[in-house]
Amino acid sequence: MVPVQRYGCAMCLLQTNEAVRDLIERLGSAPVIARYGQAEAATLAHAFTDLEVSLRRFLNEQLPKIADPSLRGERLEDLLLEVREEFRHMLYHLHDPKFLRVLEPTHEWLTVRADRG
Repeated sequence: MVPVQRYGCAMCLLQTNEAVRDLIERLGSAPVIARYGQAEAATLAHAFTDLEVSLRRFLNEQLPKIADPSLRGERLEDLLLEVREEFRHMLYHLHDPKFLRVLEPTHEWLTVRADRG
């Protein structure tokens, strides 16, 4: 049986249904994860898969463009907005699993509006 690839990320480690199912099973058997309830293993595995895709997108696609000295003006601004959205997506997946919420003791810093700098 050919593994089903998820998210169209051929380089990603957690992109087959089999790999994700295995990860969920292993996470669910870890007491540090199981103590948060039955759904936590799947939530954490989903976070890991999305974080992997987002981090690869940033490192392999967006950062090289940012580093290009010829990128200026509207194209640079558009890219920066894309990067900001990618980081917002990563923050969501860092907050969603209960296990990772220790990384974020307060939400106050998330309420800063973009137009206030």
